[in-house]
Amino acid sequence: MKDQIAKYTSKLVSDRSAMPERIAIAAQDDVLLTAGADDLAALAGAILSKLNSLALVVARPSLPFAEFLIGRASADESCILPQDTETRTFLHDIPFLRREELAADPSAQIARLLGSRKGVIVEGVGIVAVGAITVEQAYINYSSVFHSTFVKYLQDLLAEGFRLPGEQESFDSFRNEWLRPLSAEGLEFREELSGHRDDILNEIERVGRYTVERGLVDSFFGNISVQAGGVIYISQTAASLDELAGCIDPVPTGNTSTTGITASSELLAHRKIFEETGATVILHGHPKFAVIMSMLCETSGCTITDCWKDCPHVRTLGGTPVVAGEIGAGGLAKRVPPVIGRTGSAIVYGHGVFTIGEGFRDAFAAMVDVENFCRSEFFRRLDFPAPIS
Repeated sequence: MKDQIAKYTSKLVSDRSAMPERIAIAAQDDVLLTAGADDLAALAGAILSKLNSLALVVARPSLPFAEFLIGRASADESCILPQDTETRTFLHDIPFLRREELAADPSAQIARLLGSRKGVIVEGVGIVAVGAITVEQAYINYSSVFHSTFVKYLQDLLAEGFRLPGEQESFDSFRNEWLRPLSAEGLEFREELSGHRDDILNEIERVGRYTVERGLVDSFFGNISVQAGGVIYISQTAASLDELAGCIDPVPTGNTSTTGITASSELLAHRKIFEETGATVILHGHPKFAVIMSMLCETSGCTITDCWKDCPHVRTLGGTPVVAGEIGAGGLAKRVPPVIGRTGSAIVYGHGVFTIGEGFRDAFAAMVDVENFCRSEFFRRLDFPAPIS
């Protein structure tokens, strides 16, 4: 258990979602284990002792966006409602506690909220996330809250501008210091994929790590596949893209076997994309600016309310088609395959990016290009907002 605590503490640092000196993890082994910043570790232990769960992360995010969302909320609001797929699918909403609402011992308040949610925001403390049966789950839930609040804050910023004291200065620091240039430089790819199983698995594992290292997923959500010799090699559902050894399923392209039972929930979408495009590889990630910009629709007079699943229109961002559709066996398998062959990439409303290629060099570069365009377009719109008519 101590190894797991150390592993996921390191991940929080390496993915830059938490301040290194303000991380604590508690886990229930034979005894309660805590590690990290003393005050946060004590809080984590106190909260976990009140829950029927195995692990808890308490950490201060590396960006102040979650607290800005609290500061921008009205007095009668007690939760944040992001519209990205991450929140809809896993979090539902993100409860928060303001400083003035905290009791002398806030552990009971936080534990009560975590009884029905996977993560909460505590003003002045940070994000608190629970793992029912593993430390990994607590890390994933922390990462999901970080991702969703990142997306929600930047989305609100485009709509409403800066509203709080010090907000613009903090955002400028994020823009100029936290953000890093995104590219595929320095990465190695096989120019041609042989039909050998081991070569394919090794390349999938390597590109999965690249996708995490370059920040094209949150925590590790996403999926990756190769079609070769009548078989689709695809990452398993809930598999960490930077730890894919032993977590890649070979599934017959003709769906004649049940071996895909543990495969990614997007298997059907991958199969349909291969059928319609003839591509060799598919890469799917959740780059943040693409998620943000996918939800920016300027259609007036539209009566659709569940845009993420019901919108029938195909929009474009920098030439890349944007479609709606439910994840899993839902609308993605119907909406993405018909459009992705035109440009080699497609964006799904509030969800992420699919790219294809003859090899992963093309697919990875396409994802980088999509995210870089969306990043540039976000800042263009923020710097030069359209006048309100």
